[in-house]
Parts: sequence; C-alpha cells; structure tokens
Amino acid sequence: MIYTFIAGHCSDLPVVACCRALKVSVSGFYEWQHRQCNPAPRTISNRELTETITEIWTRSRGTYGSPRIWAELRLGQDIPISRKRVERLMRQAGIEGVYRRRRRHGTTKRDPQAVPPDDLVNRQFGVEGPDRLWVADITEHSSVEGKVYLAVVIDAWSRRVIGWSIADHPRTELVVDALDIDRKTWTTRRELAQGIFEYIEAFYNPERRHTKINYLSPIEYETRHRPVGAVA
Repeated sequence: MIYTFIAGHCSDLPVVACCRALKVSVSGFYEWQHRQCNPAPRTISNRELTETITEIWTRSRGTYGSPRIWAELRLGQDIPISRKRVERLMRQAGIEGVYRRRRRHGTTKRDPQAVPPDDLVNRQFGVEGPDRLWVADITEHSSVEGKVYLAVVIDAWSRRVIGWSIADHPRTELVVDALDIDRKTWTTRRELAQGIFEYIEAFYNPERRHTKINYLSPIEYETRHRPVGAVA
C-alpha cells in the first residue's frame, strides 16, 4: 500500500525522499514497480481468468456459483482449471452465485377436506427419455403494480421449459425450479413479464447448466442425448 501511495501521489518528488519519509527502502520500491510493469505469468493468467469468470457470472444474470462457472470454463470454453482456483478467484473478485432460499409458504394452498390425487410416479422423477414425464407448478413474483403468477411446465428428462404462461391470478397447479428473478425490484407487470421471457428463452433453456444433467443446458442435453427418431 505504501509503494502504491508513492507511485500515485508522489510522482513530483524524489523517490529517495519519499521512501525515507515513509520509512521504506528505495530498492523495495523499485522491485515493486518492476513487478507491476512485468507481472509473473501466474498473475497474468489469474487476471485473464478473473475477467472470463466475471463475464460468465454476468451472463448468468449473477446467478452462477463456482460449480456452474467451473463447468462453463471446462465444458463451454475448454479451459482446464481446478474448482478451488475458481472459488479463490471469485472470492477475490467479490462475486458469488445465488442460492435458492427455502420458503415457508407456497402459492397453492391445499384444501384439508379434499382427497389428494394419486402419486402416479411414486416421487420418482428420473426418466430415460423425452416427453415421458412433465412437471409443473406456479411461482409468484412481485412488481410495484402488483403480483404476477408464472405457470411453467418442464420436461423432467432434460429440464427444458416446454411451456409457460403469465397471469395476474393463480388458477392451476404447475412446477418450476425457482427462477430467482425476484432479486430485482420490478416497476410494472409488463417489465416483469419481459424479464421472465428473457430469462427462460435467452438463458434458462439454451445456456443454464444443470447439475442433474452433467452441467449441460437443457437444449444442449437434448441435442446430445435425444434418441434417434424421437419427435421434437
């Protein structure tokens, strides 16, 4: 910090006098200055990786943590890197992902007098092909104008959103891994709806990496694994 101060604020004064006044060595200052002008290869590599990590994090709408950024570096950009190094660089850059918060209340309230429907899949959501199991739910999102309800249907095989709709009232029971767009304050329902559209169509389906499908995006997973002859 002292050398940084000398370089930034004492350029009009003799280096020897500045170092003497601040009780640091002249040779130490020049060594520090040389390192700043000629950084070590590891330092250069860390700077470049931090820029790439920040770009990935920004493209993810600030949602990616170290596991998905690590996957994007290795699978998407073919950069060999350890997860611990990714975690360290993210920590130094002051960026972190969004972690799903468990909520105590839901949109759907069950009628205590109603008979629950049969569980047709016995809570087993692992399937071996597309269009064999769809899951759905409603999520509630707020804007200054009022609430918006998002109904989403997802293919359990690839995690792709295959259908969704928005309304100002909840009417059906539907699914979704929370979209986390509520980190921003939305002014109007229209603005919120546009944000949801952009998240699903421009990020979630084509880019968002999922742990359950080997850190591939839904569309990439379908492209790689869809059975021959399957109907799109």
